[in-house]
Amino acid sequence: MKRIAANGDQAVALSWKQINPDVCASYPITPQTIIVEAFSDYVADGEVDTEYVCSESEHSSMSICIGAAAAGARSVTATASAGLAFMWEMLYIAASMRLPIVMTVANRALSGPINIHCDHSDAMGSRDSGWVQIFAENVQEAYDNSLMSFRIAEHPDVHLPVMNCLDGFIVTHAIESFTPVEDDQVKKFVGEYKPLLPLLDWKNPHSYGPFDMPDYYYEHKYQQAMAMNNVIPVFKEVAAEFEKLTGRKYDLIEKYMVDDAEYVAVAMGSTAGTLKAVVDDLRKEGHKVGCIKVRLFRPFPYQEIAKALEGKKAVAVMDRVISFGAVGPLFSDVRSAEFDNRIHPRTVNYVYGLGGRDVGVEDLKVVFREMEAGTAKNINYLGVKQ
Repeated sequence: MKRIAANGDQAVALSWKQINPDVCASYPITPQTIIVEAFSDYVADGEVDTEYVCSESEHSSMSICIGAAAAGARSVTATASAGLAFMWEMLYIAASMRLPIVMTVANRALSGPINIHCDHSDAMGSRDSGWVQIFAENVQEAYDNSLMSFRIAEHPDVHLPVMNCLDGFIVTHAIESFTPVEDDQVKKFVGEYKPLLPLLDWKNPHSYGPFDMPDYYYEHKYQQAMAMNNVIPVFKEVAAEFEKLTGRKYDLIEKYMVDDAEYVAVAMGSTAGTLKAVVDDLRKEGHKVGCIKVRLFRPFPYQEIAKALEGKKAVAVMDRVISFGAVGPLFSDVRSAEFDNRIHPRTVNYVYGLGGRDVGVEDLKVVFREMEAGTAKNINYLGVKQ
């Protein structure tokens, strides 16, 4: 299919149209509203036969997805910020019931003060809920990750819900050109949904979400953990198949000029794209710098990160979220990965871009300059007005 222009939300809606899920639960919240609006047009125009359910809240949207997925329906929804927080209780239920729901999260700050712009505080708040989390740098990745999310979620070795995360108002609203996959190729790649133990299979009755006493609760959580461990090989398998289909290569992390770099910055989402431009500029000036984009955040690719950072002089980990009284969540995971391999480059944390604060090329050059000069603190607040 030829390249077209769309924003990230429209691209995700297009992926859903091509997949034609059985159920879509909808509750609009900025900046994901365009997804459910665009998909509702596809439903109204008869281009899909999805059961489109307007709910009265995000808690209800996830409840609808849980009920539909347990019944045997391929189910999708989208949310952001406080909407994701309102789903909190149901996120855990979806994951513990091993339901392969796919949800796009348009990352946005959480109150207060009230703010509708981008940061990762919503996704980070749900990082331990048992959902797979994939982050996109741009519109192309938002679309591609959406397609791959269904394969990963529904893989028999995983069978867990997946969040497709894209930066609010940066990826969700910025129009870029991207190359969709042909409709018939999408249907072949994603495949027909074959639910595992659907409730509507009345000849083989079973239950979902029963009360779990101490004698088995721990074992069920262990099974969830083992399923999450299976995500990394499944992700690689699905990505390899996607590369054969499209030529677009994806991995757990993306290294950019890292092999010979002495100073490396690590980030997720759209900032990774700006970091590449910064690396290009500084390389022309003779600086040995590089950057890493973390695409798969849960489960976290500890081994890949540790190997990529081996032998570096310093590492800066960029967190678009603030963890009060502690270091950032991405920083915590990266430094943990380094210690697993007994390598200890100086690793510092940069909090940045909260509530949609712009972070440009010149801002990010500061990160590398401070690493090289050895002046970076353990925790740095990039661009804050004091």
